[in-house]
Amino acid sequence: MKIITENRKALHNYEILEKYEAGLVLIGPEIKSIRQGQVSINEAFGRLIGGELFLINAYIAPYKQARIEDYDPRRSRKLLLHKGEIKKLIGKLQQKGLVLVPLKLYLKTGRAKLELGLGKGRKLFDKREKIKKREIERRLKRLV
Repeated sequence: MKIITENRKALHNYEILEKYEAGLVLIGPEIKSIRQGQVSINEAFGRLIGGELFLINAYIAPYKQARIEDYDPRRSRKLLLHKGEIKKLIGKLQQKGLVLVPLKLYLKTGRAKLELGLGKGRKLFDKREKIKKREIERRLKRLV
């Protein structure tokens, strides 16, 4: 498993309750750009549209050797999950305050996979508490 990109900001801004692994429906040149690491999922999110899940606002740079005239690097891409997982997510996403956040994009047996997190937004004071705890743990490790 080769990790292409991680969304560290999501772990700071959201409390991740569950994680899911999803495949992506891509066109040929997009997978080549992903293999080169020309991708960003920092501003991306998952959305339920018509009973299917889509990855919205993920940036995959155009592959230079490909001849695609009207390629949109931020187009919506369908996420591939099992039907049971989608049904579970439909119920959970209808709860107030829960969102699908992409955490990692990686290659697994030659295929692009996306790790999605079902997250709840953190308030500013929660973020500050987390930072304080992390600093205290670092100081304790230094002392030991």
